[in-house]
Amino acid sequence: MIAEHPDRFNVEVLTANNNVSLLIEQAIKFKPNVVVIANEKFYNKTADALQPVGIKVYAGLDSISSVVQMENIDLVLTAMVGFAGLKPTIKAIEAGKNIALSNKETLVVAGEFITELAENKGVEIYPVDSEHSAIFQCVTGEFHNRIAKIFLTASGGPFLGKNRRDLANVTKEAALKHPRWNMGAKVTIDSASLMNKGFEVIEACWLFGLKTEQIEVVIHPQSIIHSMVEFEDGSIKAQLSLPDMRLPIQYALSYPDRISCEIPRIKFNHGTILTFDKPDTATFRNLDLAYHALEKNGNMPCILNAANEVAVEAFLSDKLGFLEISDVIETCMGKINYISSPCYEDFTDTDFETRIKAKELIE
Repeated sequence: MIAEHPDRFNVEVLTANNNVSLLIEQAIKFKPNVVVIANEKFYNKTADALQPVGIKVYAGLDSISSVVQMENIDLVLTAMVGFAGLKPTIKAIEAGKNIALSNKETLVVAGEFITELAENKGVEIYPVDSEHSAIFQCVTGEFHNRIAKIFLTASGGPFLGKNRRDLANVTKEAALKHPRWNMGAKVTIDSASLMNKGFEVIEACWLFGLKTEQIEVVIHPQSIIHSMVEFEDGSIKAQLSLPDMRLPIQYALSYPDRISCEIPRIKFNHGTILTFDKPDTATFRNLDLAYHALEKNGNMPCILNAANEVAVEAFLSDKLGFLEISDVIETCMGKINYISSPCYEDFTDTDFETRIKAKELIE
C-alpha cells in the first residue's frame, strides 16, 4: 500500500523476526532510517547487507520497543504475532504515537490497560483486522449514535460443518488450508479453531466500548460482509468487499481519507450469494472460552492467550491433537491464579506462569 502511494507515506522503521531476506529487500526499496531484526543471530547478515546504503540496524525485542518511540514516527503499524507485540505497543503509546493495530493479542491480553493508556496519552488506535476495520468504517460519522449490537462475521475456516468426530485426528496440513484468507500459521490455526474470532470479540469490546452481550458472531463463509453494526433504531450498516487485507491496512494508514486501492471489486450481477449461520460452539469450544475470559476480565484473557499460543505451537509440532487445544486452554483458565485488576507486571507474570502450566499439560 505504501508502494502504491509514495507521495503520502514515508517509512521510518521496518522490523522482522526471522525473515531477513524480505526485511533487507524492503529496506533497500523503502530506505527507512532504521531496521530491527528481532532474532539477534541474524544481526550480522542484516547489518552487512544494509551498511552500503547507510541504514542503521539494531537487533532484539528491546530494540523494537525503543525505535517505536523515535521522534519522526507519526503512526506505528503493530503486527507482531502474540504476546510479544504488547510491550512495543505500550512504548509507542507512551511516546504519543498513533497505532494501526494488527496485533489483536495486545487488546486481548490487556484491553482495559491499553485503552486507558491511549486515552490518557491522546493516542488514536485504528483497527487493521478486517472485521474491526469494518466496524470502524460503519461507525464513522455515527459516533453520536448508540450501538445496539455488532455482528462479527467468521468464514468458519477449513473445518466449517465438521463435528468433533471429524476433527478427532485432523492434521495440521488440513487445518492450514484456509478457504478465504492467506495468513501465517498461528493465525490460520486460530481461525480453524474459532479462537481467532474469540480474540476478535474481546478486541471489539475494548475498541468500541461494548458489553459482551452486544457482540454476536455469525458464520459467513463467503467473507464478503466483514462485519455489521446495528444501531438503536434497528438499522444495520455493513461493510462489504472481496477478502483482501490491502483495504483495511490502507484505511488505517490513510484515515480519515479514502484513497485509491487496486483491489478486485465485487460483481453483484454475477449471482453473488451471501449466507449466514450460527457458530457450532459445541465443536469449536474456543469461542465460548473467549467469551468467558472477557466476562471475567482481569488477567483471564491473558491466561487464555498464553495457553492458546503454547497449545497451537504444540499442535503445529504434532505434539497435541486439534481438539485438545481447547482442553489445555480450559485447564489453564481454571488453574492459574486470577487477578481482577492486573498491572503490566501481572500480565508478564501471568503469561510466564501460564506457558509453564500449558507445557506441563502437553508433556
